Amino acid sequence: MSSLILIAEDEAEIAEILDAYMRREGFRTVLAADGQQALDLHATLKPDMVLLDVRMPSRDGWDVLGELRRRGETPVVMVTALDQDLDKLQALRIGADDYLVKPFNPIEVVARVQAILRRRVGAPDAKLLRVGAVEVNIENYLATIVQPEGRRRLDLTLTEFRILAHMARIPLRVFTRAELTEACFPNQDVAGRTVDSHVSHLRRKLEAGGAPGLLVNVRGVGYRLEPAE
Repeated sequence: MSSLILIAEDEAEIAEILDAYMRREGFRTVLAADGQQALDLHATLKPDMVLLDVRMPSRDGWDVLGELRRRGETPVVMVTALDQDLDKLQALRIGADDYLVKPFNPIEVVARVQAILRRRVGAPDAKLLRVGAVEVNIENYLATIVQPEGRRRLDLTLTEFRILAHMARIPLRVFTRAELTEACFPNQDVAGRTVDSHVSHLRRKLEAGGAPGLLVNVRGVGYRLEPAE
């Protein structure tokens, strides 16, 4: 069965455009005109992805995104007129998988949706992520190198696993040290060099396990996962 996309958008014209393009590409869709309806539909239908506007009646997109993240790991793409860097950073920190600014090209929205869904293999609730040769099982806290000659489990600490899993949700995106600190060290006062140390250990384990070059340092910014072509 094709993936189900929940489109949470209060502007009818935009919702109809997104709906038409998603259906044209073979997705099933369901529409929500306000934040509370989006949460209700998410609870009952368990969609594979949510396209989420920020400015909506009842409950705004920030509130909805926070609740979706408390519920689990359903992929969320923010589609909004808010184009400030702080808005984008807030969305990514709360847990959005991607962020698109209106006016948008519907074809690009479809491409982003397809790319995110391709990275999330296995069950629709995103328990399994795949980046290059690395497979990350969110539910079982397992990371595995998958190669033609077989599978090799990585012996990671909890912090190393959290960093890998967080970055695996959006390969190629650069994560700052502040973002990794907030996501992987909840309620802890952690210095940037501590993040660097954990990332360094994780990189060495990935290289030793058979995934060299996957975890890349972007000088002066942070880190990203860069799967080989």
